Amino acid sequence: MLEVGTPAPDFELLDQDGVSVRLSAFRGQSNVVIFFYPKDNTLVCTLEVCAFRDAHPTLMDQDAVVLGISNDPVGSHHAFSHKWNLPYQLLSDPDGAVRKAFDVHRTFGLFAGRVTYIIDREGFIRGAVNDPWRASHHVREALDVLKVQSTS
Repeated sequence: MLEVGTPAPDFELLDQDGVSVRLSAFRGQSNVVIFFYPKDNTLVCTLEVCAFRDAHPTLMDQDAVVLGISNDPVGSHHAFSHKWNLPYQLLSDPDGAVRKAFDVHRTFGLFAGRVTYIIDREGFIRGAVNDPWRASHHVREALDVLKVQSTS
């Protein structure tokens, strides 16, 4: 994982609708919560995306944009996003370059890692969560970090 206080690496990926999303476009505009997850349509990943969906209004109240990233293709993200009515973008990282840039390692050497980064308006990492099994923990930690950011 990348260290808290370091700049988040910039990237550009396609979302579930084929729209290009660049991390630096949010700089100076809003906080960003990026969660890396292993795979669309799997149990824990579905719990995680739905936890972020359910907390989305609260995350928006903290001036945060949510971005989910996995190696799944755009078409898979499109179907997954619509199936679960996700109000945020899922980004496709087919070659794992962004996952690598954010130092997200495989769990037990087998599964793509589950890591969440909380990035402030200036592009610095203010929090990170690495918990492969407790998906809802990622949402709570992100909210805690954002609340601290808003009071400082």
